Amino acid sequence: MAESQAQDRPKLMRRIFPHPLLTVLLIVVWCVITNSVAPGTIVLGVILGILIPFFTYPYWPHVPRGFRPFKMVSYLFLVIWDILVANVSVAWIVLTKRNSDMRSTWVVIPLDLRTPEAITLLAGTITLTPGTVSADLSDEGHCLLVHALDADDPNAVRDEIKTRYEARLKEIFEYES
Repeated sequence: MAESQAQDRPKLMRRIFPHPLLTVLLIVVWCVITNSVAPGTIVLGVILGILIPFFTYPYWPHVPRGFRPFKMVSYLFLVIWDILVANVSVAWIVLTKRNSDMRSTWVVIPLDLRTPEAITLLAGTITLTPGTVSADLSDEGHCLLVHALDADDPNAVRDEIKTRYEARLKEIFEYES
């Protein structure tokens, strides 16, 4: 009997909190929007953070199976660093190169990622990093089209995106639990 209750507990928690990270995010966003961390604001944020995911759960086609928040924090620091470095690099290119000397190119990146959250984050990361922009995702979600402002070797751009960003996102979102 006790063993059955212990097995039902995770199912009950998953039913009440179908998207726990979304719940936390909604609470934080509510406090930011209201510009307050008063107890009443937090309580209303918790209510919204529980009710919104609970009622919208049927409309989510795929519930994210796994997520590693600590790896996400290191990924965010990496992306922030890359944005800073790329800003300097793009500024240098713009100030020192003529348009005719720039080697802009289109790069097709075959994706190993399969979860929509990870693919969206990869495309967003590429676009946030100055000098590159995500332009299109194939219908099946297997390839991403990226434009690079100045690249000697499109294959090097592809390989860097796959090793620097995609591999880390695969660890964060698509690990075997």
